[in-house]
Amino acid sequence: MKQYTVRGLSRETERKIAREARAKGVSLNRAIVSLIEGEGGSAGRRTGKSGHKDLDHLFGIWTEDDAGDFERDLELQRKVDEGLWKTRG
Repeated sequence: MKQYTVRGLSRETERKIAREARAKGVSLNRAIVSLIEGEGGSAGRRTGKSGHKDLDHLFGIWTEDDAGDFERDLELQRKVDEGLWKTRG
């Protein structure tokens, strides 16, 4: 993978990159790649993932407590109620 140096960015572009990084909780480098791929229409090609972006606004917004609550709720749903699965004989 090649490394690039970009010079001469406007202050507004620098701010946009910083906002993107903060919003997504990623490095400045990852934010730049995300912005370039999103703007250029090549998002997802490098990893082979689809370019769908419809749930991106949800990525990275959970706290550790939110994730823990979700995992506990999933665990409750995964428990089998044996009474519902007894066969009639």
